[in-house]
Amino acid sequence: MSMRIFLIPSTTAALMLALPAFAADDAQTFVNKAAIGGMFEVDSSKIAQDNAKDQQIKDFAKRMITDHGAANAKLQKIAGEQKLQVPTQSDAAHKSDLERLQSTTASLDQPYVEMQRKAHADAVGLFQAYAKDGDNPALKSFAAETLPTLKMHQNMIEKIAGASASTPAVKSASTPKPPAPVPGANSFTEAQAKKRIQDAGYADVSALAKDEQGIWRGQATKDGKGTSVALDYQGNVFAGQQ
Repeated sequence: MSMRIFLIPSTTAALMLALPAFAADDAQTFVNKAAIGGMFEVDSSKIAQDNAKDQQIKDFAKRMITDHGAANAKLQKIAGEQKLQVPTQSDAAHKSDLERLQSTTASLDQPYVEMQRKAHADAVGLFQAYAKDGDNPALKSFAAETLPTLKMHQNMIEKIAGASASTPAVKSASTPKPPAPVPGANSFTEAQAKKRIQDAGYADVSALAKDEQGIWRGQATKDGKGTSVALDYQGNVFAGQQ
């Protein structure tokens, strides 16, 4: 039996190797994602500007409303010129996040910051890919021009998140301990929460998890007996079911 060996021409092989590992979205998909992301930035930031407790977060939210509002308007203009449709409503995932911010009974600072971290990571990835390999010259230029601002926003929110994590909002020594954990944006890391519980006289601290109210909850022992423990954003430690 004879065997045939097929060789790929060198030009074809070169083209195959030149293909990007991750292709950019097509023009309409880019517009859809950019518009929905931009709407979320403005809508979520309006909620945060009115309800956030941290002034730094309020200032960031104000900046997002201004910058993303301008970018959204520019995207709509370019998309219209290119005969592309611009979404006027958000998708289910972003609607869910907005509802979460609107309905939270605790501080929304932490969930807003986390949402912004994810939103800007997604936006930078989207715009970076389209600026490099986009299929529409006008939108490609828009992506390239907008990308530095998105990266600046990303750096801003990462700094805010880092500052919150390194400076937990501990109550003053003169403040009476409340009867139960106080809901609020808890900036204690898991390691910090564990140490604070240990400093309160507990051992074998385990299974720590932060609930929807920003309260760290877990298990520990004291005087040889097991108990549930909780730590709120003020640094108060509680034992038993709270």
